[in-house]
Amino acid sequence: MNVEDLSKRFRIGGHENEHDTLAASVFHSLRRPARNLKRLTRLTSFKEGESQGDVIWAVRNVSFQVNSGEVVGVIGGNGAGKSTLLKILTRITKPTSGRISIHGQVSSLLEVGTGFHPELSGRENVYLNGAVLGMRHREITRKFDEIVDFSGVEKFIDTPIKRYSTGMKVRLAFSVAAHLEPDILLVDEVLSVGDTAFQRKCLGKMDEVAGKGRTVLFVSHNLAAVTRLCERILLLEEGRLVLDGPSDEVMARYLNSGEGGMAGAEWEDPSDAPGGEFARLRAARVCGEDGRVSDTVDIRRPVELVMEFDLLRSGAVVYPHFVIWNTESDMAAFTTMDLDPEWWDRERPAGRYRASVQVPGNLLTEGMYSLIARLKVRNGPKQFSEDAVSFLVVDPADGTSARGHWAGAVPGVVRPKLEWRTEYSPVHKGSPPALVR
Repeated sequence: MNVEDLSKRFRIGGHENEHDTLAASVFHSLRRPARNLKRLTRLTSFKEGESQGDVIWAVRNVSFQVNSGEVVGVIGGNGAGKSTLLKILTRITKPTSGRISIHGQVSSLLEVGTGFHPELSGRENVYLNGAVLGMRHREITRKFDEIVDFSGVEKFIDTPIKRYSTGMKVRLAFSVAAHLEPDILLVDEVLSVGDTAFQRKCLGKMDEVAGKGRTVLFVSHNLAAVTRLCERILLLEEGRLVLDGPSDEVMARYLNSGEGGMAGAEWEDPSDAPGGEFARLRAARVCGEDGRVSDTVDIRRPVELVMEFDLLRSGAVVYPHFVIWNTESDMAAFTTMDLDPEWWDRERPAGRYRASVQVPGNLLTEGMYSLIARLKVRNGPKQFSEDAVSFLVVDPADGTSARGHWAGAVPGVVRPKLEWRTEYSPVHKGSPPALVR
């Protein structure tokens, strides 16, 4: 896949002739031969038109190349142009200018569920939706049981779709789309659909697709999923490609940009610092083994959490503590309190304090975390609770972390690497087994 100087312009409040939704594109394509189902090489060029009135450039002068078998992530804030880019690549939306060269069959997981008919049963819609997405009838038949089993709606497969809940429709639609076998797969935020358990199932399926050597372009706000699936990431900002490189480098740039968060925060002006009459927070940081602020943390390496605060009055007994919050599961991973015996349960003089704690490697699971800094005064009000910084824990998935070589979902907000012991006993007919240690 080769993209050269691709741009897409929308008129504010204007009418676009292109089919800007997948549903509209499908409806239009059904009026003509389904040429999108054929395996061929497509080469399309466009000339930039003249600007008329107020416009928004959703994509502007984007160029990149994706080689066969490569899995590439696309990240960026809301409105960065990620979804528009994929819609252009799937020919749902026409670009204003630029050149696209794609070799091989392309399938997309964009607007999941397009092509379902409410009056038809789940079984009939599997065939209908599969045909819309480019699958042959015999291919759908061969994969039918696997599709239904993955969706979890087998009990209702002969029930009209109009009686399905929204979640059931989403699960069936994703299951159909996930069982395509294209050369190139374009995926846009499919992990945001369905319940948490099904999202984990979807991620496992994405792992499987990536492991088969297919070319994948993956857009998602699930940063842990992107870093685990992709060795290379494209970062979009306001429609422009600002960085294309290794996952860790691009993710660090994104997190430091303010879009994804940042791992260090300081309040130089005490009047602006979070706190109250007893204490004020002056800094919070997430640091790597080298002591530097790090917003991307290797799951195998220890990380240091640092809090700096000013105690404004002498004589207070204070308890600094952190809450590490997993933002993807929306729950606390754990809470840790400063138990340093030099200061625990003792009155402190006024002044500047630096409290830190080291979190060992192979404890937190991969994902996005917020670091909440808190300070409690004994027999007094809580002085501050600041969702200060955020950081990303990534798993290189090379077999040396707590997941080993397992590529599927690993539930939980912590993932300790624990020591196991195995005992083996050969079984011989007519004799009791003997334990081998």
